[in-house]
Amino acid sequence: MNDFADLTSTPLTSDIVRGALELEQTARGILPHRLPAWARRYADGQLAMAEAQPSGVRLAFRSRAARVRLETVPTKQVYTGAPPRPDGVYDLVVDGRRTAQETAVGGDTLTIDMATGTADVTPGEAAVVEFTGLPGDDKEIEIWLPWNERTELVALSTDAPVEPSRDGGRPVWLHHGSSISHGSNAGSPTGTWPALAAALGGFDLVNLGFGGSALLDPFVARVIRDTTADLISVKIGINIVNTDLMRVRAFVPAVHGFLDLIREGHPHTPLLVVSPIACPIHEDTPGPSEMDVSGLAEGRLRFRAAGSPAEVASGKLTLQVIRAELARIVQQRATTDPHLGYLDGLELYSASDAAARPLPDDLHPDAKTQQQIGERFARLMFDGGSFRSTAP
Repeated sequence: MNDFADLTSTPLTSDIVRGALELEQTARGILPHRLPAWARRYADGQLAMAEAQPSGVRLAFRSRAARVRLETVPTKQVYTGAPPRPDGVYDLVVDGRRTAQETAVGGDTLTIDMATGTADVTPGEAAVVEFTGLPGDDKEIEIWLPWNERTELVALSTDAPVEPSRDGGRPVWLHHGSSISHGSNAGSPTGTWPALAAALGGFDLVNLGFGGSALLDPFVARVIRDTTADLISVKIGINIVNTDLMRVRAFVPAVHGFLDLIREGHPHTPLLVVSPIACPIHEDTPGPSEMDVSGLAEGRLRFRAAGSPAEVASGKLTLQVIRAELARIVQQRATTDPHLGYLDGLELYSASDAAARPLPDDLHPDAKTQQQIGERFARLMFDGGSFRSTAP
């Protein structure tokens, strides 16, 4: 279908683009960011890549349109020596129900050589995602962007006028975490566990899950501090271990400082600290994590723990150590902070879950496990527009 003359273009503004903290004007369109420009100045390459991948970002509007066309410039990631990765998925949600999925063919290509650590970008052409056959009545429409592809938005066109979504009265849940919260191996953007949990709980999601980058950075805490939210959760642990970033002595005050910064802007907002889910390679063995790239050509990537359990005695961190420290920190702070709660990540994915459905690469959940985590989180934690009371 190539006749676009009957379509009307709608400006891509913050009234339409939800879940992003900033929209950058580029030469080709609008680039959603999950960190504002001042914070991006402090980001390393990994965080810069992760925050520009629009996990939780969606276009939300109301219209009688039967035809919706979105022009984008996605950035496809290619790993040298590995099979091509599948194209990112766009989810169409109509009146709260996912009704269609599409992919965007085209865009830029980011080629990453894991052996040398180099990355090169090859520019490409814009891509088009089109949804047709929508019911012609007045309805709420959302287009969720791929959680794992940097996506410049060029144009939104429809065959009926568009207005901002009227579904703006839901409480805002802001969540921060690692690649597991970012999306890991979710099948689509509404299939990440925070998106699933938000839908089940009736929340408007702001997802600050950053692959490889939940590292207690003070500037991330300042971003959370300055962002409007009705509920806040922070999932802490796995990246601290798999980067071997700090020891217990540094970890404990870093957690306190992170929470202190959030509380500067949200003194009474329900704040939930979530410890790591089960990850057998790091339960008793410190990091760092090492990649086994020998199977990349066959599409297999696995991780292993490169530390030694004997190093725990000298203060190195494992997931078990982190869970115990987080529980103790929350218990201590909760004596003067009645709005602070704790959730043991093993309630979301336990050792028995790991035995029944192992992490495919020994570090990241698969799509089914993402769904399980989202459903369990919603059941355990959401109650009447807030978090249920918890205690470590």
